[in-house]
Amino acid sequence: MALFDSSLLGTIVWILFFVVMAFFYPKIMIMQMVGKLDETATMFEGYTNKAKNIVLKRIAKKQTQNLRQKVADFLEFFAIDPINLDPYGILNKLDHLVGLVEDKFRDFSREVSPKMSPEDQASLVGGLSGAITMNQIAKIVRHYVETIRKTKNLQLALVLQMQMPFIEKIAKSMLNGTETMTNGWPMGDSVGPMVASNLIGSSKVKEIKDTVVARKKINGRNVIIIKAKGPGGRLGKPWEVVEKEVRRGKVAKIISIDAAGKLEGEKTGSVAEGIGVAMGSFYRAFIENVATQKKVPVESVAIKMAPEEAIMNMPIDVLKAVPKAVYITEQNIKNTRAKGSIIVIGVGNTSGVGNDKKSLGQAEKKAREIAQIMKSRGEKEPKKSWFSFGF
Repeated sequence: MALFDSSLLGTIVWILFFVVMAFFYPKIMIMQMVGKLDETATMFEGYTNKAKNIVLKRIAKKQTQNLRQKVADFLEFFAIDPINLDPYGILNKLDHLVGLVEDKFRDFSREVSPKMSPEDQASLVGGLSGAITMNQIAKIVRHYVETIRKTKNLQLALVLQMQMPFIEKIAKSMLNGTETMTNGWPMGDSVGPMVASNLIGSSKVKEIKDTVVARKKINGRNVIIIKAKGPGGRLGKPWEVVEKEVRRGKVAKIISIDAAGKLEGEKTGSVAEGIGVAMGSFYRAFIENVATQKKVPVESVAIKMAPEEAIMNMPIDVLKAVPKAVYITEQNIKNTRAKGSIIVIGVGNTSGVGNDKKSLGQAEKKAREIAQIMKSRGEKEPKKSWFSFGF
């Protein structure tokens, strides 16, 4: 009888424990998760303040309250995507919209830094863009944290928590990218323009809409080399130059050189050849259209790196890949059989990279210097364990 009572009591206790845990454990769990997510959201907001201060320090050593408020207000800048229900003409709509955004950034840069050189103002535009993106990341994460706190939605908390390591990686790289672009340092995405500058050598360049064009002979072939104007942080408009050149005369081939996202396990700085236009934005459609109409082969050289490395200061492994990319491009030119000029495009943000081989040496020196500084910073920062995210 005593044994029966003991078993019955134990069963009742387990049932009660199960009921209590079923009701209270999710609440305890979500309270713990919201606390950790709130800490991360606060950290991202701190990143936004750091990004804003990086831009402010580049504008002026002593900032007025009016200047600080202007920059803070500009970080809320947004652009609305055009309607795409009618796909006809969407590329022209996007081109028009992007042009308006660029004009807005340039005007603001001139307004807050009228004494800066045009190259430094161009770099400041990139820094402002990075700070705006960082601000948006912080606001979106805060939005979801407050939504979880309000609704007590455990599923949403789990989804956000699982994504948080990736979001934090992007946020850290964006803060680094803001500093890199603001100061006009070479970044991962500058590798395409670096290869182009190497190929230009000492040849004269012609400027067309924030883009430079050089014409020279390489391996006995007439080559047209195109890149954004440096060393200020610009993307230029190489697609417009390509369109004109293809329509103007006989073009044997178009070769684009750009940074490309690598897979986990691939080595940063590895170089690959392929077919198609290596260009991240929708603007590659303009080149694809004219190349298709004129039956011009389109090939590419990709220097691989992680997506976050493309917006950060240039990794040394990427810098070391430049000679190999130059060699592959020269061999491609040499092996081209079709008659006509060959167009080479150094795609990417030309931050910190000038327009000839001489300036390239300065860019390489600066890239190594900044990489060493960033490495020393990383060694000083305390490393997070995976327990920090609640896994």
